[in-house]
Amino acid sequence: MKALVIDDERLARTELIRLLEPFKEIEIVGEAVNADDAHNKISELNPDVIFLDIQMPGKAGFELLEELDSVPKVIFTTAYDEYALKAFEYNALDYLLKPIEPARLEESIKKLIEGKRKERTRELSQETLTAEDQVFVKDGEKCWFVKLEKVRLMESEGNYVRLYFDENKPLILRTLNYLDERLDRKSFFRASRKHIINLKWVENIEPWLNGGLLAKLKGGHKIEVSRRQAVKFKEMLSL
Repeated sequence: MKALVIDDERLARTELIRLLEPFKEIEIVGEAVNADDAHNKISELNPDVIFLDIQMPGKAGFELLEELDSVPKVIFTTAYDEYALKAFEYNALDYLLKPIEPARLEESIKKLIEGKRKERTRELSQETLTAEDQVFVKDGEKCWFVKLEKVRLMESEGNYVRLYFDENKPLILRTLNYLDERLDRKSFFRASRKHIINLKWVENIEPWLNGGLLAKLKGGHKIEVSRRQAVKFKEMLSL
């Protein structure tokens, strides 16, 4: 698994890389010294996991995660324990306090490897969901059988996703990353870290801020397509 070490302190990066050497499953593909550097290297190197310091000059580690369209597995590394609760709101795999203890790091790596193994098992056992597939949706006491072609928008809300179809907006216990992996890319597009849109519901596309796009959906929703995803969107729909 490819790993990126993100920390503004050179000695901290060096020490963590040294501690990771015994784990042959982990390949260190790069280092980053701040959030902006990390953003560029995540886009370039596409790591499976990032070891992320929280307090850095300029932007904090949390701010970096909010800017990413697709977030790798995250193991936070910090000298402060007061951020632990907030870290897990960002679906962190683990939270390591500095100085990092080898035994504690080993626990994190085992958790990472086991999670990857389970993901591969799921991928092998699950077929792609197309727009023609009908799925069962339950929110509280309400239930629906809905064809995915009717779902115009999927919106992330933490560990949940809100589905928009007809006049309904149920909340389901799934992550947007999970749905993105299962949905047919010919019908559904990951517009940003927060949204997946149904391409059949796109009514209009126009240029937007910072090189992005604004997708207007039938029904009135206006969804920003991030700059990075805008490039993919144009390539996908071009002749």
